[in-house]
Parts: sequence; C-alpha cells; structure tokens
Amino acid sequence: MLGDTLLIALYAAAGAAAAGLLGTTALRLVRHRSVTLSLAVVAAVTVAAMLAGTMLVAWAMFLSDHDLWVVTMVCSMAAVVSLAVALVLGRGVVRESEALARATRAFGDDGSFTPPATAPLAELAVLSRELAATSAKLAASREREQSLEASRRELVAWISHDLRTPLAGLQAMAEALEDGVVADPGVYHARIRTEVERMSGMVGDLFELSRIQAGVLTLNTARVSVYDLVGDAIAGADALAREHGVRLVGAGVEPAPIEVDGREMSRVLANLLVNAIRRTPADGTVAVSAQRRDGSVVVSVTDGCGGIRPEDLPRVFDTGWRATDARTPPAGAGLGLAIVRGIVEAHQGRAAVRNVPGGCRFEVHLPAAA
Repeated sequence: MLGDTLLIALYAAAGAAAAGLLGTTALRLVRHRSVTLSLAVVAAVTVAAMLAGTMLVAWAMFLSDHDLWVVTMVCSMAAVVSLAVALVLGRGVVRESEALARATRAFGDDGSFTPPATAPLAELAVLSRELAATSAKLAASREREQSLEASRRELVAWISHDLRTPLAGLQAMAEALEDGVVADPGVYHARIRTEVERMSGMVGDLFELSRIQAGVLTLNTARVSVYDLVGDAIAGADALAREHGVRLVGAGVEPAPIEVDGREMSRVLANLLVNAIRRTPADGTVAVSAQRRDGSVVVSVTDGCGGIRPEDLPRVFDTGWRATDARTPPAGAGLGLAIVRGIVEAHQGRAAVRNVPGGCRFEVHLPAAA
C-alpha cells in the first residue's frame, strides 16, 4: 500500500514538474508583455500541472477509457474557468494600472497628483498613496522655494535702497567738504562716520545671513550659564537703552546651563534687545527673563512696542521684514530677526514671537544642557 502511494506521488510530481518547467519558460518569454497574459499563463500552468499529474497516474493505474475521459473533461472545465477568471482579473489590474499611469503623467506635467477614482489593488493603492505624499512634499517645496525667491528679490530691492540713500548722503557731504562750503566740517565728519558705521553693520549682517543660509555657520559650542549671557547682553545694551529713555530690566533670569556658541548667542540677544529698545517708547520697559521649561531653556525679551498685527506675526523672522515700510533708521535693513532665527535653529532651537499686553514677547527656546 505504501509503495503504491509513493508511486502515485512520484507520477503526479513528475507531471506537475514538467508542466511547471514549461510554464516557467513561458513566463520568461512573456515577462515584458501585459500582466493579463502572465496571469493566463499562471492559470494554465496550474491546470496543466494538475492534468499532467492526473493523466500520468491514470495511465500508470490503467484506468478505463471512460474514467480517463471523465478525468480529462473535469480538468478541461477547470482550465476554462481558471483562464476566464485570470483574464478578468488581468484586465482589472491593467485598467487600474493604466488609470494610475495617467494620474502619474499628470503628476509629471503640472506637479499635482490626483489618485484614480476607482479603488485599486492593495499594492497599487500603496503606490498611489506614496505618489500623493510625494506630490504634497513637492508642492510644499515649490511653495517654500517661491517664498524664498520672493524674499530674495525683496531683500535685493530693499538693500539696494538702503545702500543708495546713505551713499547719496556721503557723496553730497564729500562734495560739500571739497567745495569748502561747510561752516563746521567736524559736523560733516561725524555724520560721515555715522553713515559708514551703519553701512558696515549692514554689510556685516548680510555676510552673517549669507553664512547661515548657506549652511556654513560654524559653531564653537561650550557649556555656559544663561545667567551670564543675559547679564552681558544687558550690560552691552544699557547705553542704547539710556539714550532712548528705556528701562532695561533683567527679571527672573535662572542660572541654567546651556551648550551654545557664546559669541553667536550673544549676537542673538543683542539683536533682540536692540530691536526691543528701538521700538519701545521713552519711559517704557524692556524686560529680559530666562527660565527652564520642559527640558529647554527659554530666554524671552518683552518690549512695549504696542504689539504686532496678527497677520504679520508669521513673517516677523523673514529676511527683510520690518514692522514699518520706512527704510531709514531705526527701521534698519530688516536682517536682525532673520539672523536670530538662523543662529537659534543652528543650535537646534527655535525662535518665536507673540503679542502680550502693551507689546510683544520674543522667545528663544534652546536645549538645556544635561
């Protein structure tokens, strides 16, 4: 009994193997053709393997002609049904693939991807979702690129204006000095020096901003106390605060350690304090604080500018933005806050701003040192 079972298994395996070998060859020949044809070949191989194994076993067992005919008929019907199902399934896959291909071509033409209306197979659905996600990323990237390009154009126009005005003044003062029509040359010399210093500061800001945007800003970080940083920044801005009649207050400054580049972070605090002092009216107050908050150290500068329009808040740290359309001091070139954001983000932190009663509060969030 065991021997007969083994013999039947061998005959069936031989027939199925022969059909499988032929099917593999056929699949290799049609691998570059339609998926419908490939599915039909798979269905045909399945039925052929069963039929070949059955025929060999029937021949070995010497079945009657009638029994052999019955077996052949059953296998033939199975083959017809299998091929029909394979063709229907193949046509469905082809239609879904063509719909996805059309959507992908549109994606390449206009940059937007609209998934096919029909629900595709699971694998095609995954591909469709990936294409939709890629389309969204590309759209966001294009929007950022357009925004940056617009910002660069505005910056070039603004800087050109900012440089043209002092240069025209310098030229006029130099000509007046050459012609000897100035009653007090020392006054003109002082003005020339002031304009040159302002232009030098503008060029320095442009250089710093270019390093930040190019990603070549090198940080020499060290463990420092935020208390010392804030204290030095307040001391450096005290003269400007007295000149504008503004009270500079350091309240609630905790001695929290942070890992930062002291020079660059001092520039951040100086830019925030200068910005706050210049926009706070006389007899106003600029308050500085530093506190630990959720694993971060938050340094805040609160001024008395009266607040920023809500629609302008998202643009505060953009290159060239300023709260006024004026292009003369104290408006500046509109680079200070952009530099603040760039330096803070280079330290893996973030800069934020929000309105508070009577003014606005700029916050710098930095990772706290362990």
